[in-house]
Amino acid sequence: MDVTRLISNRSRSIDASGIRRVFDLGAKLKDPINLSIGQPDFPVPDAVKKAAVEHIQGNANGYTVTQGIAPLRNRLARHLADDLGWDCDPRPASEADMAKPGVIVTSGTSGGIVLAFMALMDPGDEVIIPDPYFVMYPHLCRLIGAVPVLCDTYPDFKMTAERVEKLITPKTKIVLLNTPSNPSGAVLNQRECDQLLELCRRKGIMLVSDEIYDEFTYADARVLSPVGDKTTRLPSPGRVKGSADDLLLLRGFGKTYGMTGWRLGYAAGPRRIIEEMAKLQQYTYVCAPSALQWGAMAALDVDMKPHIESYQKRRDLVVEKLSRVTDLAVPGGAFYAFPRVPGRLGLSASQFIEKCLEKSVLVIPGNVFSKRDTHFRLSYATDERSLTRGLDALVELMGG
Repeated sequence: MDVTRLISNRSRSIDASGIRRVFDLGAKLKDPINLSIGQPDFPVPDAVKKAAVEHIQGNANGYTVTQGIAPLRNRLARHLADDLGWDCDPRPASEADMAKPGVIVTSGTSGGIVLAFMALMDPGDEVIIPDPYFVMYPHLCRLIGAVPVLCDTYPDFKMTAERVEKLITPKTKIVLLNTPSNPSGAVLNQRECDQLLELCRRKGIMLVSDEIYDEFTYADARVLSPVGDKTTRLPSPGRVKGSADDLLLLRGFGKTYGMTGWRLGYAAGPRRIIEEMAKLQQYTYVCAPSALQWGAMAALDVDMKPHIESYQKRRDLVVEKLSRVTDLAVPGGAFYAFPRVPGRLGLSASQFIEKCLEKSVLVIPGNVFSKRDTHFRLSYATDERSLTRGLDALVELMGG
């Protein structure tokens, strides 16, 4: 049978990930310097592993309720109260105060994004996404028939209200914010978050905030814009602090706690939307991994600051070396940098990546994340020795 003719137009419309292509090329290299993978290089904390193992051995391996286990939802509600001042009601809809935000545990932050888009978007509806973007965003739009509208955020990679407003049309339903950002590490400050939220309020658009890297924000990004001759240092970075009607928040455990393969995230926001997401999860993911939800609950009590401070030092090394030879917006969070390929080289980012492979350095060309092919993404989620070797090779290739 010729199965090619059976493949759906939906599937045909999506290219294989450019990141995967780089991985495939890297597999052919001897002793590659891998600065491409977006995965923390530290282990899952022992307390988290212990909690999961105990519940696996205790036979907590069956389905949970679609929304996630009640103890984790309760713990998430307390976490959001401490972080954002939100008064979430994590109980099922039949018991909850419907005026308060709801909470659902999802199969990763990506699973939460899928459910949110399915709950909110119809074919032809528009969603404004940043350019550069997380690779999933435009492809997910095509999967559900929505239209991605790209917001050019070069050169500082901030999706501000000023940039977004001119893209809004009567078909716009969602503005999708990602801070800290993948691929750039850009972080909006509090004023920028507030202005974007106010714009969405005025226009009757849902602001969806993808905050998978929410805890991975560095100390120097936790500052408000100057007012007069003063700045205010915050205990946390800029946050979009909407009410129950303003904002759909998507977060996860994978990046902060090194448990990317556990596929655990959560969504919080307007009760009506959360209930729709729960309905859709029932017929798709069913529920998030059961015993691992107990591990996620333990994770919320683990202090990850030492790891984050270590990554900030690596970020500083990236900035110190690459800023000598090219333009680089200083990352405020996550563990990526998005440097420009110097114009003097006369190369696109894709062409430059070929040169990098000759030096056994794996980085990702910018056109995987953008309509432009002028920058490249590197991940510094690797040991300092490998990072230094890779950076030195990149500096040499850029003429340093």
